[in-house]
Amino acid sequence: MKTTWIIAKRELKSFFDSLIAYILLIVFLGLSGFFTWLFGSDVFFIGQATLSPFFSIAYWTLFFFIPALTMKMLAEEKRSGTIELLLTKSVTDWQVVTGKFLACLILIAIALVLTLPYYFTVWGIGPVDHGAVLTGYFGMLLMSMTFISIGLFASSITNNQIVAFLLSLFVGVFFLIIFDILANNFTGYLGGLFNYLSLSYHYDSVSRGVIDTRNIFYFLSITFFGLFLAESVLSKRNIVE
Repeated sequence: MKTTWIIAKRELKSFFDSLIAYILLIVFLGLSGFFTWLFGSDVFFIGQATLSPFFSIAYWTLFFFIPALTMKMLAEEKRSGTIELLLTKSVTDWQVVTGKFLACLILIAIALVLTLPYYFTVWGIGPVDHGAVLTGYFGMLLMSMTFISIGLFASSITNNQIVAFLLSLFVGVFFLIIFDILANNFTGYLGGLFNYLSLSYHYDSVSRGVIDTRNIFYFLSITFFGLFLAESVLSKRNIVE
């Protein structure tokens, strides 16, 4: 765990040294604040003390931001050759993958924490459903974990950051949109299967306050599977070389 944390701190430092973290935080806060308070179905348009406008825009913002964050984490290191130096040390492939995963998750958590003033402001406007807010943030973290693992897998199979970004989006679209569409067009076993595979279905359940073990298992299993695939790609590469 100590080695994983060292790698995570190294990645976090690289985020802030290269301005990636600052850009992500500023754009994320800017977009979420704009659509929460000023445009579209904002808080004042709805006329309720709710953070649903924020969660709606953050849902899609993170869908694009996380692949942009993960696209370089393994692809760039493979392209530049720094992955060779890292893996020659007493570090396992799993520690490298989980360390990078943890760094991304911490950065996303920081971004979400910085939106807490939205929560307190809405609370000051009127009575707010605190449980829905807490489960909304919890759902955001679970969804982020899933997208980060997918992004790391995409980054592990290519040396090109743009390819990693597009591949991560492509896979994410299936979980976020395609499976949901298929679930609505099939019945019976297939309909149930596609519905279970739909990330939207599980995220909506959690954000509504339904903390079901099936939803938690869904997010954790996809996260682990994505990290496992990324680690397998690195291990296979080491065997080939």
